[in-house]
Amino acid sequence: MSAPVLGRGALGGIVAGSSLGGAVAPSAGRDVPAEARRRASAGRTFDPDPEIAVRGTVLVLPGRGEHGGVYQRFGRRLAADGYAVRVLDDPAAIGLTGAVLTDMYQDAPRPLIVAGSDTGALRALAIADAHVLPVDGVLLAGLVTEGTPFAEAGTAPDSPGVVAHLRAVALDFDAELDARTACPAHRGRLGRDTSLRRGELAAPVPVELTDAVCRLDPAGIGVPVLVVHGGADAIAPVPGAAALARALPDAELVTVVDGRHDILNDLHHRSVAAQIVQWLERLRAGAPILAGAPAAPPSSGRAA
Repeated sequence: MSAPVLGRGALGGIVAGSSLGGAVAPSAGRDVPAEARRRASAGRTFDPDPEIAVRGTVLVLPGRGEHGGVYQRFGRRLAADGYAVRVLDDPAAIGLTGAVLTDMYQDAPRPLIVAGSDTGALRALAIADAHVLPVDGVLLAGLVTEGTPFAEAGTAPDSPGVVAHLRAVALDFDAELDARTACPAHRGRLGRDTSLRRGELAAPVPVELTDAVCRLDPAGIGVPVLVVHGGADAIAPVPGAAALARALPDAELVTVVDGRHDILNDLHHRSVAAQIVQWLERLRAGAPILAGAPAAPPSSGRAA
């Protein structure tokens, strides 16, 4: 791949053109009203330091009750490794195709990754399936499978254990914090966050999202997908995410031991971010970078 030519883009970050990924229709987002464009692009920006070459773009779609500021720690960490991170405040404003963002992202530094957490993960899948934005990879964190063919028996949202947990989350903010994260720092941040929409985590998944996932053909998601899920996620138990990962042609499932629902902001957020950066680097290289092998056991005999 040839070195990209850098310049300043409409998102306030460094943008670059490159040949990675497929083409996108140039006129896909041209006729969007200014107010719709403003709502769709509102959020937080985390750019690498100016002396660091931009290695790609990660567009993050938050989940129920969240806003862009919730992902400050995650955005800063990826930016430190050279990735321009954009976290939207209102993912619903970009619809199911992301066409409203086409003009802003068609020249973004590649690879372009669409990432989502909770319901944002469903929207990320729908956007990848629409083939409007030039998406090179998808990151799904805490994916909810409610109302989709991937909801596993015994862990579906209408099973007694999940229903009881969601009721507790809706009524008690401490229960919501317990479901979201075991990280003391992030729990404290959410407790002070006046913009967090408390209780919304227990709201039903929007029908437009479940319908979009029901319609998509997993084989049509022709880009690499990383599925990161908490092993102790009580909001969206891991079997549903595992079922989706198995249906995708190029997916990797990473299960975090004892991880909870907000897996990008959970207790092991450093390990999760490191795993994501390694996946991003492999995607850029188009091949594995690190090769591991067991060390040779020590010889039991003496040299002659």
